[in-house]
Amino acid sequence: MDLEYAPQRDGEPSPGEVAWAWVPYEDDATQGKHRPVLLVARDGDDLLALPLTSKDHDRDTDQEARAGRFWFDVGTGGWDREGRPSEVRLNRVVRLRPDDLEQLDVALDPAVFAAVARAAEPYLP
Repeated sequence: MDLEYAPQRDGEPSPGEVAWAWVPYEDDATQGKHRPVLLVARDGDDLLALPLTSKDHDRDTDQEARAGRFWFDVGTGGWDREGRPSEVRLNRVVRLRPDDLEQLDVALDPAVFAAVARAAEPYLP
């Protein structure tokens, strides 16, 4: 998968932007959580996204890796009203329909997006 940085700020969700969506839990897809996601690519009409969290995984990196979860710090942005730093999950791609997204018109910094793309490369198909 080639990650794409193409924010448009046109009212439509685009790769490189952060939006909010309902993301199913990995262990039970019938349940989930409304959370920010980093849009990273298009696949037909769908958008592919990596989930974000404000939970700091720096203190439990080894435990998370043993569980098969890999994170990357992306800093703060307009997706979090409290201004908390966020991390993006590098190895979990979520397929979303544009209508399922709450657009924020918030784009990740291009250099940070490039760093996420490099960090995610070993984990993505």
